[in-house]
Amino acid sequence: MVLFWISVLAFSILLYVLLDGFDLGVGILFGLARSEYRRREMMRTVAPVWDGNETWLIVSGVVLWGAFPLVYATLFSAFYLPLIFMLAGLILRGVAFEFREKALHLRVVWGIAFSAGSLIAGFMQGVMVGALVEGLPLSHGDYAGGDFSWLTPFAVLCGVGLCLGYSLLGACWLVRKCTGETQSWAYRLIARLSLLLGLLLVVVFVLALALNLRVMGRWLERPYLFVFPVIGVVAAIVLAVSVRRHHVRAPGYAVAASFVAAFATFPITFWPYMVPFTITVDQAAAPHASLAFMFWGEGLFVLPLMLIYTIIGYRVFRGDGTNSSHH
Repeated sequence: MVLFWISVLAFSILLYVLLDGFDLGVGILFGLARSEYRRREMMRTVAPVWDGNETWLIVSGVVLWGAFPLVYATLFSAFYLPLIFMLAGLILRGVAFEFREKALHLRVVWGIAFSAGSLIAGFMQGVMVGALVEGLPLSHGDYAGGDFSWLTPFAVLCGVGLCLGYSLLGACWLVRKCTGETQSWAYRLIARLSLLLGLLLVVVFVLALALNLRVMGRWLERPYLFVFPVIGVVAAIVLAVSVRRHHVRAPGYAVAASFVAAFATFPITFWPYMVPFTITVDQAAAPHASLAFMFWGEGLFVLPLMLIYTIIGYRVFRGDGTNSSHH
């Protein structure tokens, strides 16, 4: 039962990162769009799906709270401020999304709010991942750091990296959903963002070596982990070729594959720990009775229904942004 819930947690987080990742990316890139026509086109591409994407974040939180309460309590204690900033960013972009279309005089303000909210949410998610990899200061299972212990140079670089990654996903989504000049602009963005992200990954790797992070030891102990960077390199080559040949769908699949590879490294690197090197999966798990109770409700009914809803939603709005706006 523990294995079932850890799998559900991993799946829901991955689905959130991929789905909300591209619409956060579109939001970040929204700030770079120069014409009102382009901005409207970008909004139309995410309008049918953006709110549904965020439900997977709620699913992840609920599973963490119900199935792994110790990790939930530890992470919320450590990341109280970044979580508030992240939620504020998500709320801001949600409000801005609705208000911008109807605003007459404050459209520019709501446009900035939409882009800023997307950037804040993405950055805070990356910072939390970076701080987790670097290691949280815990004493007897309780968080022992200060209010800003999570704000380190390594975590900040991870935050910037995730924003670039989300922007890359967003650019691939625009290539798939837009036509004409906006699509050409998105192709150019993919090339630039890929280069920036590659350089940043090198800097993060060098910094991890300089800080002598414990995670680097895991990679030496488990050489099979190097299959994931290889997948990332192959995905980068596929991305470069597909952009050069102006393929519409292939760039998105290539970037998604690199995200999946990067995501898969976390549980395999840190297993059996949920909070690196301090709290294991077995220590974090709720009593079997609680896990079984959750299974009969959320596991058997809610999760499959949400998955079906997501699949149907993307199938209905599978055309380009122009077509999807008429549904």
